[in-house]
Parts: sequence; C-alpha cells; structure tokens
Amino acid sequence: MLPRRYFLLLLLVLVPLVWSGTLLAAQTDATALVKRTSERMLETLQARRAEVDRNPALIYGMVESIAAPHFDFQRITQGALGQYWRQATPAQQQQLVDAFKQILIRTYARSLLSYSGQEIRYLPARPGSRPSTVTVSTEVREAGAAPIPVDYRMHSSGGWKVYDVLINNASLVGNYRSSFANEIRQSGVDGLVGKLVDMNRKGQE
Repeated sequence: MLPRRYFLLLLLVLVPLVWSGTLLAAQTDATALVKRTSERMLETLQARRAEVDRNPALIYGMVESIAAPHFDFQRITQGALGQYWRQATPAQQQQLVDAFKQILIRTYARSLLSYSGQEIRYLPARPGSRPSTVTVSTEVREAGAAPIPVDYRMHSSGGWKVYDVLINNASLVGNYRSSFANEIRQSGVDGLVGKLVDMNRKGQE
C-alpha cells in the first residue's frame, strides 16, 4: 500500500462537469476544475485551521463533504481487486467499497493536516486511453526537492470523477491490488472485508 505521506499529494476535489463541446475544450475544463477545486480544499483548510488544530477530527468531515463525492470509489475498489471483484457477491462488493472508501478518506485527511504550502503546478490535460476519459497532470513542488508528478485519471459519466491517481508513475489502484490479492488468496473475500473493517476501527481509536 502507498505510504501515508503520499496521500498529502492528493490535494484534489472535482465537481461534476457535463461532457459537451470538443475534446480539447473538455480537457481544458478538466484542468481548470482541478485547479479551482484544489484551491478550494486548501482555502477551506486554511480558513478553519484554528478549529482543526483544536479538533483534528474535523478534517474528516471536510474531506467527506468536499472531496469524497467526486471520486468513483466503486471503480477504484473494483480496480484494486482486479479479477477478484467478480468473485465477491453484491453485498460483499458494497462492503468492500464502503470500507475502502473510509480508509482512503481517513488517510488523505490525516496527510492533509501536514500540508505546509507546497506549490502545485497544473499542466494541460490529455486524452485518456478510453472514450470519455482524460488524464490531468500536475506537479507538486517543494523548495530543494525535485517536482513530483501526480496524474489524475478521470472519467465522465454524467460528471467528472477520479478513478485512479498516479504518483511518480505509480498507480494508487495498482499499489493496493497486490496486497488485496494476497489477502483474498489467504482468507477469501470475507477476510479482506474483515481486514479493512478492522483497519477502520483501529483508525478511529
């Protein structure tokens, strides 16, 4: 799984955008959305920093309300399970999506607390490998360090949503896939569900 510090780089929330006009216009709009909504997330944190410093748990609600609605957690979870997704029952699939969503939200929220002014550079989006998809490229810059490329893969199905994130060309979905597969081979789908639920329970203690 990705180290927690990498989730600091996921400073992004997308708002829905209806696919219209040319592909170039859609790509330009996608980049503008990333920039505008990323700044909104950071501005919200800055405005409420004193409250959050007193009660860090407030950050979870901020991420839940601002960012979470604009990530396709089902597609993210399905990608992380790979071939094992089809082995899960509909009930198990929903349990996996719910539990994995909470892990990602909590990890991202905690890492967001350590944001200290790193610059985010927004690059032009490019067409994705599938219809109605784009990749929005950004760079996270910090003094004295090489820029870190962060690419957001998004699809449009009534609105833009993130379905994968690449950090230094490493896929968020791909990084979880091997650990999820190992757990399923050892303990089955229910074993993975139990592990994710236990991780969430321990994270709340």
